[in-house]
Amino acid sequence: MNKTVCVFLGASTPKVSWPTELVTDAARALGEQGWDVVYGGASVGLMGTLADTALSAGSRVVGVIPRALQEKEIAHRGLSELLLVDNMNQRKNEMFHRAHAFLVLPGGFGTLDELFEVATAAQLGQHKKPIVLWNARGFFDGLVTFLEGAVALGLLRPEHYAHLTVVQTLPEALSALSADDV
Repeated sequence: MNKTVCVFLGASTPKVSWPTELVTDAARALGEQGWDVVYGGASVGLMGTLADTALSAGSRVVGVIPRALQEKEIAHRGLSELLLVDNMNQRKNEMFHRAHAFLVLPGGFGTLDELFEVATAAQLGQHKKPIVLWNARGFFDGLVTFLEGAVALGLLRPEHYAHLTVVQTLPEALSALSADDV
């Protein structure tokens, strides 16, 4: 059985090409390294790019999508498995339990929500799965600055911030995903 990475990323189509290229490179590399993928189940935007590329690279790809989004016809119909759930909390729970590691790529509120939920779970000792934030092209610089500021103010403990591995390159991301108890 392959290990599964949960990828958090946006369902929007970016206005510039580099986020799509980044997702394509990541999905291809995950497939080549034998990772299976679980993600939010959409066929559009960066999520669709992730799923299509990972499938082409040999990954088993599982999408988890709330029924309300499926009804808006954005669910990906060509996945290895598509799970329909009632709400976003069930979606996150299902993805969390299927994952051996988490990879965070560009996205918006949903991506940050998912990141903070798994980081909080790590802080509470509910898991020791790697959480990798690929800060390609400095996309997450503002977030990293915010978190480091929270550490400096004593609002976030350094050992809790350490649950998050911030990387700049795809090779670093792939290495970090394989760390620890995976």
